[in-house]
Amino acid sequence: MNFEFSEEQVMLRKMVRSFVDKEIIPNMKEWDEQGGFDPIIWKRLSELDLMGVCIPEEYGGSGMDYNSLAIVCEEMERGDTTFRTAVSVHIGLNSLTLLQWGNEEQKQKYLVPQAKGEKIGAFGLTEPGAGSDVAALQTTAVKDGDDYILNGSKTWISLCDVADHFIVFAYTDKSKKHQGISAFIVERTMPGFSSKAIKGKMGIRSGNTGELFFDQVRVPKENLLGLEGEGFKIAMAALDNGRFTVAAGAVGLIMASLEESVKYCHERQTFGKDIGRHQLVQQMIANMEAGLQMSSLLVYRAGELKNKGVRNTRETSLAKWQACDFANKAADDAVQIHGAYGFSSEYPVERFLRNSKAPVIYEGTREIHTIMQAEYVLGYRVDKTLNKMLPAWPYEKETVESR
Repeated sequence: MNFEFSEEQVMLRKMVRSFVDKEIIPNMKEWDEQGGFDPIIWKRLSELDLMGVCIPEEYGGSGMDYNSLAIVCEEMERGDTTFRTAVSVHIGLNSLTLLQWGNEEQKQKYLVPQAKGEKIGAFGLTEPGAGSDVAALQTTAVKDGDDYILNGSKTWISLCDVADHFIVFAYTDKSKKHQGISAFIVERTMPGFSSKAIKGKMGIRSGNTGELFFDQVRVPKENLLGLEGEGFKIAMAALDNGRFTVAAGAVGLIMASLEESVKYCHERQTFGKDIGRHQLVQQMIANMEAGLQMSSLLVYRAGELKNKGVRNTRETSLAKWQACDFANKAADDAVQIHGAYGFSSEYPVERFLRNSKAPVIYEGTREIHTIMQAEYVLGYRVDKTLNKMLPAWPYEKETVESR
């Protein structure tokens, strides 16, 4: 076991933290109130080579390891969940899915420009009646010559109005249930495609989230990702990557909650002393620190398994469940420590609390992950090696060149 970060990872963290401190945190209160952020942030992420941080260099990425992606997600969510979500969806759910399941033509056409930050990718699985129960989705894809005709809708889709490419899941054969779901790469410019933002969210207000609509969208057969009927398998593999980034982001939210609370503990006095001197406040600070350390270890263990090319559904599920719960509690305690001020937008902790609730729900609710972990322990659930796995790190081409 090695608990040390590489020099490259240390430099990456410093770079992302500096970017967040200078360009995101000073603007977050305004962006949160406006319900959007300056789109120049996308350009800045591209300039910093963060849009493809763990994508191999041969596909336009930075070629760093999977725990480097975790570091980016931590630091981005330390600024605001909005920006970690953008990274999670673009890289975790879309680009890594293309890397794992796409053929060479699809990688060149879609993955390369995404990794370079020239295009933005998103992910379309959830529907109004299909969340945890993926098999309940209603979107269909009917073969018509050399194309598939997509009809249906998706909801709660991050980057719905800004993404260029979407990985969309639809039934190609409903009689086969899970085994009748297929995955497609859909372009925003395809006729019949439209999107609409959802307003009035409790948290992540500056992030773009909404609905996708498919009205006789003609998708060429070349845009079928994997094989017909592999969609459910592809979706679950994609969620492994997405959950990893969500867990890492939760670590960043605990960091932010702890930093703001410690600062306030030294600023605010009651009964003639810093509130940090009161034992019940110390208990909340201690719980935040414990949650931070435990969540970090769970996340980096999952990342190391990714680096080894080993399936990590069980470990990532545990990291996502626990880190998001710890983050939700840390944000709640941060508001409590701030007292009445925590209930106002004068301090960022009220935003932390609002933001912390969504990750407990999306990409597998805490209840789903609780059941998963119990089934692993009881022996009811066993993960098999997929026919296509994410490449181990260091990536093969780089390893050969280094020899």
